[in-house]
Amino acid sequence: MVLLTTRVAIGFAAALFTPFACAQDVITSDTHFYGQSPPVYPSPNATGLGNWADAYSKAKTFVSQLSLEEKVNLTAGGPETNGCSGSIPAIPRLNFPGMCLSDAGNGLRSTDFVSSWPSGMSVGASWNIDLAKSRAVGMASEFRVKGVNVALGPVVGPLGRIAVGGRNWEGFSNDPYLCGSLAAETVTGIQSTGVITSTKHFIANEQETNRNPSGNVSAVSSNIDDKTMHELCLWPFQDAVHAGSGNIMCSYNRINNSYGCDNSKTLNGLLKTELGFQGFVVSDWGAQHAGVASAQAGLDMAMPGPGSFWGSNLTMAVNNGSVPESRIDDMATRIIATWYQFGQDKTFTSPGIGVPKNLAQPHDTVVGTNSSYKKTLFDGAVEGHVLVKNQNGALPLKSPKLISLFGYSAKAPDNFDVNNGGWNNGGSSLGPQDTVTANRTTTHSQIASNGTLISGGGSGANQPAYISSPFEALSQRAYDDGSALLWDFHSSAPNVDPTSDACVVVGNAWATEGADRPGLRDDFTDGLVLGVAARCAKTVVVLHNAGVRLVDRFVDHPNVSALIFAHTPGQDAGRALVALLYGDANPSGKMPYSVPRNETDYGGLQNATLPEGVYEYYPQSEFGEGVYIDYRGFDKRNVTPRYEFGFGLSYTTFTFGNVAAVLAGGGCGKAPYMYPTEEVVPGGRADLWNVVATVTAEVTNAGDVAGAEVAQLYVGVPGGPVRQLRGFEKVFLQPGEKREVSFGLTRRDLSTWDVVAQEWLLQRGTYRVYVGASSRDLPLTTSLKI
Repeated sequence: MVLLTTRVAIGFAAALFTPFACAQDVITSDTHFYGQSPPVYPSPNATGLGNWADAYSKAKTFVSQLSLEEKVNLTAGGPETNGCSGSIPAIPRLNFPGMCLSDAGNGLRSTDFVSSWPSGMSVGASWNIDLAKSRAVGMASEFRVKGVNVALGPVVGPLGRIAVGGRNWEGFSNDPYLCGSLAAETVTGIQSTGVITSTKHFIANEQETNRNPSGNVSAVSSNIDDKTMHELCLWPFQDAVHAGSGNIMCSYNRINNSYGCDNSKTLNGLLKTELGFQGFVVSDWGAQHAGVASAQAGLDMAMPGPGSFWGSNLTMAVNNGSVPESRIDDMATRIIATWYQFGQDKTFTSPGIGVPKNLAQPHDTVVGTNSSYKKTLFDGAVEGHVLVKNQNGALPLKSPKLISLFGYSAKAPDNFDVNNGGWNNGGSSLGPQDTVTANRTTTHSQIASNGTLISGGGSGANQPAYISSPFEALSQRAYDDGSALLWDFHSSAPNVDPTSDACVVVGNAWATEGADRPGLRDDFTDGLVLGVAARCAKTVVVLHNAGVRLVDRFVDHPNVSALIFAHTPGQDAGRALVALLYGDANPSGKMPYSVPRNETDYGGLQNATLPEGVYEYYPQSEFGEGVYIDYRGFDKRNVTPRYEFGFGLSYTTFTFGNVAAVLAGGGCGKAPYMYPTEEVVPGGRADLWNVVATVTAEVTNAGDVAGAEVAQLYVGVPGGPVRQLRGFEKVFLQPGEKREVSFGLTRRDLSTWDVVAQEWLLQRGTYRVYVGASSRDLPLTTSLKI
């Protein structure tokens, strides 16, 4: 049996300023990780770190009263008695009602009387932590009313490494700092209601292609070095654990050739030891691939059921000595402690009461929607739109008399299939979206042609209480204004009334769980835009995009006056768009990813990895680019994107000034808390969260319209990327108003992961500091010297 990985004996004071030992950008021979996942045993018992002590005290008392069979029953899903994605059976004699786990991180699906919330990518585009938290609270209130103990989200993996990734829309951003910050607010918000978050998918789960074994082909292996793991993939999970996430879901893929739910290095070593995770680990549905091995590797709960691995076989494994009963005790204790931690033993709704097994059959009505969160739903939809082109002030529209509306994503969806879980809810297949017209020259899964795209597909899809389409919202506006509206949703070359004040073309980019996208643009939509622009002097393009969408085929056309990335805005899609088009709301969204000019700009990170050569049956995805994805990669390779990370336009203008950066404690040697400690809290070493420097700047609304700007802080850490996001603040300003923004930089923010010391270490040297409106619009610069 291999002991837990230990730190190399190295003087902390000396090591603190030791630059990363290898000058290479990527460590392909990293003995701690790359290519073969090292064993880390035994699985550590949780001890009740931080504010978990009381929950653990209660849980240990509870578990001590259970038989072995009862403890084992807690570790896997039971019989399906409701519509929950997974259920843990009750233990009536101890007043444990069981647990309901349900999809997903963007709203409760497969039931009625719930909302379609703006999806993760729209939250990322808002760059608004307050809105993210409000959304989380509102969304979780629906889960709670419906009796869902565990909401299967938020998503922080995939992180968007692969541009065509089918699930990128479920997560917040391609940047680990932005993703982690919004994930932490989401975890805090959801769990404030007593609902447990299942932060997923742990870890390095960056493609849908070959995510599961099929026939003789195993799941893809994400081969990643230790430095990249910590500075990129693990970062947002660390934020979620620090925020108190009660559950982590392990992923389908292999990590360094060991399955995610059987991987002792990632589960025992990284999650439960290094991050001090106190909750329980649940498998993604069907992601368990071993019995004894997964138990010893740190898996605590298998879903959707015990299958052939656990259940009576796990009991047998304990009885024959293959698995120590202490491991079963820790599994059960972690699960019950999490139940206690969020007060679910007190006033929580009966598990699954509002999630009927079959919506098409008579069932009790349990209303989850709450009018208190109407504004949050609407604001989230609005702020998830990003205006990236506005030629000659084309927007907002100024008292138009005639609007012409085109495009398949402008109309309400064609159907709502209650037997299939509702609109846009096709599980791991294309489902109801697989209806693209046969006479189109695009691949069938490029677009969702049957109506407004409010979310992507699969388990992350959410359920609308209603859908406000652009057509419906524009129709209402025409009624209110006494103006006119013409429309054509289906023609590839529609007729255009030359007296139109503006022509709005609404398309989309479809993505779903279970399949990576076949491309980043489609001929039909590009041709539609160009056809309308050829006949209309003011053409406004709106894309409901569940992922990156390339636009270079049409964006430079002189009549394409405006372009909006609408993302996946949820049920208020149309209402939000019209508010922005007419200036009732001022655009404030920013790109949570970069949009390049061509596919080749990704430098190998466009498409998913496929089996090939000697790896015909064991596909290997080499994370050889290290931390250089998205804007970090574009900066490194000196590639100019079409729209950079953090970019977004407004109807007003903002200026920045008076930047200052101050090191806490006066600098090196005067702030002892800047040095590593041994204390571990949920999320890692306690000192990592200490603020060691502060940057301030001023933002002024220099225009004549009230609006919001996202002040962004980037830092060049010695030895790392030229700049990395390390702070942001969204400020709402009246015309002429000035406000100071302040960014606290933690020890982790300014450190790099040292693979030899196995520590986050500050670096001796000069840290360049940048403040501005995007990753490439940074008018303010200063520095910190350590």
